[in-house]
Amino acid sequence: MPPSELAALRGEPSYVWRSGQERRLQMIAAAANLHGARVLVDGCGLGSYAAQIGARFGAHVEALDIEPARVAIARRQTPRALVAAAEHLPYASDVFDVVLSNEVLEHVRDDRAAAREMVRVTKPGGTIIIFCPNRWYPFETHGHYWRGVYHFGNTLLINYLPDVWRNKLAPHVRAYTGRGIRRLFADLPVRILKHTRIFGGYDNIAQRAPALAKLIRAVLYFAERTPLRTLGLSHLLVLQKLPS
Repeated sequence: MPPSELAALRGEPSYVWRSGQERRLQMIAAAANLHGARVLVDGCGLGSYAAQIGARFGAHVEALDIEPARVAIARRQTPRALVAAAEHLPYASDVFDVVLSNEVLEHVRDDRAAAREMVRVTKPGGTIIIFCPNRWYPFETHGHYWRGVYHFGNTLLINYLPDVWRNKLAPHVRAYTGRGIRRLFADLPVRILKHTRIFGGYDNIAQRAPALAKLIRAVLYFAERTPLRTLGLSHLLVLQKLPS
C-alpha cells in the first residue's frame, strides 16, 4: 500500500487489524482494567483500537485525532470521536479510567504539553498507557528527508546519529530514549508501573514469508525478556495517576 499524503506529518494509522495490533491490545488489557472503564484513545487514527476496546471490553470509549478525515472514519465505529489536538484535550479533569496514546507523542507539536494533558484528564488511580518510538531501534520507521524530498519507509541507523544530523534527516518525527520519555512526566503526579521496550508484529513479512516471520517473532519476542529489549521498536510506558 502506498503511503498516504499524511504519512510524513502524522504517520500511518492501522488500516487493518492483524497480529501486531492484537498483541498490543493484549498488552493494554494486561496493563489496565478495560471492562466497563471510561477510556480515552488519545490520537485514534482510523479508530481501530477504540473500536476493539469498546466492542470486546464493554468500555465507554471516547477518541480524538487532529485529522478530520481520520476522525470521520473512526466515527463509523466509535461515535464519540472528536477532532482535537493532544495538547488541548476537550475534556474535564479527572474523568478517564484509562488513557491510551499509541504512537502519537512523536508527532505532536508539543509533547510535554500532551503529557500534561493526559495526566490532567486521568482519574486519580487511573492508568495511562503509552507506546512511542524507541531511539535505539535500528530503523527509523517513519521515513526520512533527503534534499527536501520525503522518502517513505524504514531507514537504517538514522536514530543513532547525533541530534544535529538526525533531526535534519527526520525533522518530522521524534524518537525517545528511555530517559527522554520518562522526562516528559518527571514533575507530574504519576508513578511508573511499567517501562519496557517491545518489538513489532512484522505482519508485512508474514504476508510474504510466514515461516520467516514466525522465526523473527520467536527470536525478537524472546529478546524482549533480555537486555536486548533495549533495541525494541517501541517503548511501552504504563503510569498511574497519583491522588491530588
